[in-house]
Amino acid sequence: MATQDDADLRLTRIASSIRVIPDFPKPGIKFQDITTLLLQPKVFRDTIDLFVARYKDKGISVVAGVEARGFIFGPPIALAIGAKFVPMRKPNKLPGKVISEEYSLEYGTDRMEMHVGAVEPGEKALVIDDLIATGGTLCAAMNLLEKVGAAVVECACVIELPELNGRKRLGDKPLFVLVKAA
Repeated sequence: MATQDDADLRLTRIASSIRVIPDFPKPGIKFQDITTLLLQPKVFRDTIDLFVARYKDKGISVVAGVEARGFIFGPPIALAIGAKFVPMRKPNKLPGKVISEEYSLEYGTDRMEMHVGAVEPGEKALVIDDLIATGGTLCAAMNLLEKVGAAVVECACVIELPELNGRKRLGDKPLFVLVKAA
């Protein structure tokens, strides 16, 4: 069993492995690049292990990963806790029948889609993404899951950008993050 000190060391390694790229994709943005975390197998394993430890005994049957970086963290978590992985995609990326949810961004609107029948009423779901900024994509993912009768247990992200107040937008839905952006 990991001690608190072990968890703190893992979180320190995770935080220090994320590269910050100023003015990307536009001036004033500090892009949180998780690809540098993925290049370090021990740190990537630490990230997955911390999520798995939190969710392994919560009865979660669905891990919903938000496109695109939620697809990196979601599948290994789902496999480890014995849940299915459901991709939450941008428009026109999923074949077959989908349901969708429109959400607002700082600069307009977007839409998220999920396959019809991927999630059943009464299932317990975890929503995973790499980062929470304004909270729009996480809210859209939760709304899609709730539309089909799933119960969202929690949203989980590797990084939080607290200055953008995304946590407030989630309302009473729990949010778990590993590190806050510097």
